[in-house]
Amino acid sequence: MKHSLDILPLKSWIDTGDKPLIIAGPCSAETEEQLVSTAHLLANTGKVNVLRAGIWKPRTRPGEFEGIGSIGLEWLKRAKEETGLLTATEVATAKHVEEALAAGVDILWIGARSTANPFTVQEIADALKGVDVPVLIKNPVNPDLSLWLGALERVNRAGIKKIGAIHRGFSSYEKTAFRNEPMWDLAIQLKTIAPDLPIINDPSHICGNRELIPYITQKALDMDMQGLIIESHIDPSVAWTDAKQQVTPAALADLLDHVAVRRAESNNPAFEDKLAELRQQIDKLDDQIIKQIGDRMKIAEKIGEFKRDNNVTILQVNRWDEIVQKRVQLAKALSISEDFAVKYLELLHNESIRKQNEIMNANSPAEA
Repeated sequence: MKHSLDILPLKSWIDTGDKPLIIAGPCSAETEEQLVSTAHLLANTGKVNVLRAGIWKPRTRPGEFEGIGSIGLEWLKRAKEETGLLTATEVATAKHVEEALAAGVDILWIGARSTANPFTVQEIADALKGVDVPVLIKNPVNPDLSLWLGALERVNRAGIKKIGAIHRGFSSYEKTAFRNEPMWDLAIQLKTIAPDLPIINDPSHICGNRELIPYITQKALDMDMQGLIIESHIDPSVAWTDAKQQVTPAALADLLDHVAVRRAESNNPAFEDKLAELRQQIDKLDDQIIKQIGDRMKIAEKIGEFKRDNNVTILQVNRWDEIVQKRVQLAKALSISEDFAVKYLELLHNESIRKQNEIMNANSPAEA
């Protein structure tokens, strides 16, 4: 289902030419020299549109560095005056909004912790009423699309039309190579629901280490995300926060030189004809798959009736384990990932269980 947000296209409020929007800068503004020097190096690459820096840092535990505070806004202002870069920072309270706007910050973003709290988002939205400033909203810490969309709606209803989303990954109990799991499907769902919404990818927070940033950067651009926000520090080895996920301005420039920026569409008629032909094949196969799933569910219903009439439970773990083992082996042989195969089987199984449960709890023909 499409969702209507009253927003302006990204290119109407920031000119990036035909290239993705690039926001870069240190995780935290630490000193005036560190911030301004980093800004000059980033500007000299000719690849960065916006300088980012954390002024207020909501930390997980007290006692950690929680940002340099309002004085850092003056450093951002100086960096902008000397380099010409637009500036951006995170806001988490109405006071942050007021101070950032008074200091001439060009773009505000709402962090993942704030997005997770509708009270915080509403406070920020109220402070933004009557203001014409771009606002980017990070996904909430946990994988909750409704919270993300709700935050976008609250800011939009405050009259902000220059809105974008930041995909920075999601917290997960499962330990993987990433600091925050990308969960691309949620970003895709958001793009499907709100197709006009610009989505900016945050490889730094997804990866948690600089080695993986090129991989996520390329994947994000291949998913037609409209920009990147990457943490860059003049000397990441001495950064006060998130040192492992920051890159030098030179490394950032090299990274951007080596990523492929692809178009969402092609003007080549031969390409469009061939693509249409292949899509027709996909549509035909999709129709066949849906019909076969329907046939499978009819058999599941008959199994449910048979179990009911013979007083047998719905769930039989051994049978489920057998299905997963055999089908996953087949999937691997067909170059289908195990993760996809298991999720697909779980969806089928859950729907079969639901149908059988309805039959089990309905009156039998003899009782009707």
